[in-house]
Amino acid sequence: MRPVFDWNIGVRSLLLEQDAAVAHGLRLLAEGADIIDVGGVSTRPGVLVEGSGESGASSGKPGKKSVSEQEELDRILPVISELKRKHPEAVISVDTYRANVARAAVSAGAEVVNDVSGFRWDPQMKRTLAELKCGGVLMHMRGRPEEWRSLPPASDIVTLVKRELREWADTAMLAGIKRERLVLDPGFGFGKNFEQNYPLLKRFDEIHQLRFPLLAGVSRKSFIGRALARHGKDASVTDRSFGTVAGETIAILKGAHIIRTHDVRACADAALIADVVVS
Repeated sequence: MRPVFDWNIGVRSLLLEQDAAVAHGLRLLAEGADIIDVGGVSTRPGVLVEGSGESGASSGKPGKKSVSEQEELDRILPVISELKRKHPEAVISVDTYRANVARAAVSAGAEVVNDVSGFRWDPQMKRTLAELKCGGVLMHMRGRPEEWRSLPPASDIVTLVKRELREWADTAMLAGIKRERLVLDPGFGFGKNFEQNYPLLKRFDEIHQLRFPLLAGVSRKSFIGRALARHGKDASVTDRSFGTVAGETIAILKGAHIIRTHDVRACADAALIADVVVS
């Protein structure tokens, strides 16, 4: 049985060109999305992220540098504002690890801050979210993108994720973020190698021991492509749709409350069927 929560996001209990981004967001809403996640910075493997905070500075290893704070703002704020203008009831999430960007995005109409760093890279993020009184997604990530290929193995990835999510959530609440405003995300693919994502999905229900709503994002991830490999070659991103729906259905049956996906219509249909079983 999936635990029931009320997620308090305040007023209610793609590197794409702006017009294309807005059109894409509206299309996702029409396909059944409940939340639109808007981001302007990549955290793919190898990207050098800016910022200090609890995880330390960037390692300086070769890689593509992340965009500046101003460029991130220039990318996302017009999209958020236009989506809210055209669809005022839409719930907008901003995907950022920068506190200043989070504050500006909420002012523009976002109601959720989705931070892949678990509120750790920017030392001002926790205090900022406490002040904004918006919803927050605290995601687990091992290391930073430029470090992922050299991370030491984890003996039990599920236990590690649970322990660190608990510690980071406790720290966030001590900083003034209300428990009912938080959703936890185990961060599939973020600092986890192929083999570590499968037990994380298989044992996803164990994360309910932390007593928070849970978000799962497995859509088109590399570990899906590896599981679908044929003739020794991983499935391409464009060939991962069916595997993605299978992974998302498993996550729902294991108790996920929110699914972050690219293929909204397929996921929404799968969720309708899976919800019949877990409701």
